[in-house]
Amino acid sequence: MMKTAIATLLTATLTALLLAASHAGAAPRIVELDRVVAVANDNVITLKELEQRMETIKLQLQQASRGDVPPDDVLRPQVLDRLIIERLQLDRAIESGIRVEDEEVNRTISRIAADSNISLQEFREVLTRDGVDFASFREDIRNEMIISRLRSREVENRVKVSDAEVEHFLESRTGRDTERVQYRLSHILIAVPEAASPEQVRKGRDEAEEILTQVRDGADFREMAVAHSDGQQALEGGDLGWRSREELPTLFADAVSGMEAGEVTDPIRSPSGFHLVRLEATRGQAEHLVQQNHAQHILISTNELVSDENARARLDRLRDRIQAGEDFAALARTHSDDKGSASRGGDLGWSNPGSFVPAFEQVLDKLSPGEVSQPFKSDFGWHIVQLIERRDHDNTEAYNRNRAHQALRKRKAEEELQSWLRRLRDEAYVEIRLE
Repeated sequence: MMKTAIATLLTATLTALLLAASHAGAAPRIVELDRVVAVANDNVITLKELEQRMETIKLQLQQASRGDVPPDDVLRPQVLDRLIIERLQLDRAIESGIRVEDEEVNRTISRIAADSNISLQEFREVLTRDGVDFASFREDIRNEMIISRLRSREVENRVKVSDAEVEHFLESRTGRDTERVQYRLSHILIAVPEAASPEQVRKGRDEAEEILTQVRDGADFREMAVAHSDGQQALEGGDLGWRSREELPTLFADAVSGMEAGEVTDPIRSPSGFHLVRLEATRGQAEHLVQQNHAQHILISTNELVSDENARARLDRLRDRIQAGEDFAALARTHSDDKGSASRGGDLGWSNPGSFVPAFEQVLDKLSPGEVSQPFKSDFGWHIVQLIERRDHDNTEAYNRNRAHQALRKRKAEEELQSWLRRLRDEAYVEIRLE
């Protein structure tokens, strides 16, 4: 496959040369239509593909308002490395039988357009105006979806976080600190192979220390990240965004303790290589309040014997009786088909946002304390609901437990992803032909 692709490119170049030489009176000259800039297993990456991706990345950097776009000779190796990693992941996805159908791609693109509050046709026009070929964009979206599914299968679905880990984290000083503080970090990784020789380790450390010296002498950290970092966020200037402490790799979390904004750590050694971390800013975290509802309801289920009209009519009569002074709880015990709450007089207890299906929650949120709704339909049947009371509840403890679980899982997944990508690259045949 690789030989065939290279032969095709050579044939195209030779044809261009012959056509150029055939012009009457014209001296022979080289017209380079394309060339191979990298080989990754059986894949070739051409100069045209690289330049197209370069334009896309530069456009993204400009739109993100991240300052000046790095020069091409700095950006090109980073973009090429990202293309290589993408190809290796797509190869693995094909081997694993992962596919994304056209209809799924269409729905995703339509959702992207809708999120921008424009029609699909307007979205295509915007891409064309920005010099982006829609067919190429569509395939990029498909590849991103394929890679996302591959990573879920190979990395994320294998990451587990136990209750004991959450408890240990929340009881630790780090866990208590994360209830109050978030960090904005930037990061540079100088990668070394998994089984690096002493010479490779020394070379990686020397490069990290040289970059650190330049940064402390005034070099822009973002530009150094774009130029030198092997991290996944290199083309974003190494920006890791806002993260709570538990969302940071453990080495980073320990290193930034006590740092001031603008400070950069000494090189940090990890299995991936050497890291430089810059603390951009910190911010406090307030308590987490949620609005809770205490309600009771009566459910009439529909079936072959009870139609929608019958269910609604029964609830209308029950609502009239409640409005006339009869006890809601007593009627719920007698008439409600929700066996779980009927024995409690229809009492649903205190509920957090998102506890009920949308149709139920939308009606409940509009009620005032003591008010009984009109009959309405949900996926479970027909209801009337009474709001007993509403309160603001400090949900910080439950929120922090859930956030700690998610963040610990995210931390593990990111560390495993970095290791997995490194193994994928180390096990592949990669040849760079970029001059």
